[in-house]
Amino acid sequence: MDTLFDLTEETLILAGTPVFDADGLFQLLFRFLFNFVVVGIIIHCFYYPKSKRRDFYFTFSLINISVFFLIFLLGSVKLKIGFALGIFAIFGIIRYRTESVQIREMTYLFLIIAISVINALSIQISYAELLLTNGIFLLVTWLLESERWLKHISCKLILYDKIQLITPEKRDELMADLKLRTGLNICRIEIGHIDFLRDSAFIKVYYEGETREINTTDSMTRLPREGE
Repeated sequence: MDTLFDLTEETLILAGTPVFDADGLFQLLFRFLFNFVVVGIIIHCFYYPKSKRRDFYFTFSLINISVFFLIFLLGSVKLKIGFALGIFAIFGIIRYRTESVQIREMTYLFLIIAISVINALSIQISYAELLLTNGIFLLVTWLLESERWLKHISCKLILYDKIQLITPEKRDELMADLKLRTGLNICRIEIGHIDFLRDSAFIKVYYEGETREINTTDSMTRLPREGE
């Protein structure tokens, strides 16, 4: 007959559940701190300097902690329903949003969830392999965010009124007028929708910005309505 208390050499069992498991507690704390540091570097050193979005900083940090504990604790319990719940939670988090999230934020969100899941479930691999995997994530993210590897080019949508300058033979004159009126160091332009009735056209300009920060309103063509 099972007893309420079961004292073994390694741990005290209370109603079938260990009261204190030193090995499990060490694994939990070590992997959590390791994962928190890696994801913290990505958020604080790579994402935040350009976006300056404190709301996403807050969101990414809490999602990192939530997903890690969810996957780690469910992964330690060998139940198929646990893994199904973990997978459902991951994709549910990705779809749960109250506003239109930019592709950069969605990419960082997926990256953070992926790292959290890897660090929580990779119990069977060595610490060297785990360190190498996280190191590759950090290195690739740093390279892609670094201007030494890729030069940052911003873009902006402009509703342009001098429609007589949009012809190919007047491209240089159009570029000069846009640089003069916007004050931007424009390197390339694309002409989009043309409205001959209103003598206007949408022009997408690519320019080299003086700051590394991401301008989230560059692609807006109108002010969002209330509730959007």
